[in-house]
Amino acid sequence: MKLNLSNAKVLVVGDAMLDRYWYGAVDRISPEAPVPVVKVSREEERVGAAANVAYNVVMLGAKASFVSVVGDDEPGRKLENLMQKTGIATYLTRDATLQTTVKLRVIGRAQQLIRLDFENSPEHDVLAAQTDTFKRLVAEHDSILFSDYAKGGLSHVDEMIALARAAGKPVLVDPKGSSYKRYQGATVITPNRSELQQVIGSWVDEADLRVKAQNLRTALNLETLLFTRSEDGMSLYDAEGELHVKAAAHEVFDVTGAGDTVIATLATLVASGMSLREAMPHANRAGGIVVGKFGTATVSYEELFQ
Repeated sequence: MKLNLSNAKVLVVGDAMLDRYWYGAVDRISPEAPVPVVKVSREEERVGAAANVAYNVVMLGAKASFVSVVGDDEPGRKLENLMQKTGIATYLTRDATLQTTVKLRVIGRAQQLIRLDFENSPEHDVLAAQTDTFKRLVAEHDSILFSDYAKGGLSHVDEMIALARAAGKPVLVDPKGSSYKRYQGATVITPNRSELQQVIGSWVDEADLRVKAQNLRTALNLETLLFTRSEDGMSLYDAEGELHVKAAAHEVFDVTGAGDTVIATLATLVASGMSLREAMPHANRAGGIVVGKFGTATVSYEELFQ
């Protein structure tokens, strides 16, 4: 299969993070407390959260623009620099009161020993400025992707969804939280199992899930609800009914960022003119590839369509 994705333009909006990894040897236990001592020998930095979604779009060969709020600090500048190196067009609003979100993972003996999170929430005025940037950019993109990591950067998402839909753009949302009302009117939302359960509760069987999923879709005025089911593949619910794809058989090494890859693949293929039903098997395959990699990873065009 040969697809030309180079003309597809995806606008990604959401919570940016810097992922830091410290790798080292573990040879002893600390005399101060019963914890391992890691002698750090290597450090690595990657773009994370919504920034990783934009990176996934670029790796598939499409064009990505990224709108977010970061702090006026060293991690914020590092994040911008990393994104620009990958070819992502960045539109970052800086908030002097904000601490750019950093997730620091300490790795010893090829396993994560601890994760340290540094974060707070952006100011309202800064988020209004972000919405103004979004208004300026929305018309020149083929699909709009909101990646919500519940860090406060998408407080105005309802307004931005309305703007995008008024401009006739497909809107894809990776949701968070126990209420999806703010995503009303989106083209598709892509919750995973635990995220969907928070909103609709548990289900008895597939028939019960079907009813609850379709009720949620109708209540939120969504065209599609796409439910990612990890080892059980994906299920899509729309006005035509439902569609299921099984997971590709891959050894799972690390699920970090798999949801980022799935929605980035969907948004890129939709931007190129594919329907969600056509794009779903490719997104499912992309998610299967990325779980075989360590940390926040991406899938290249060659890997997906080889």
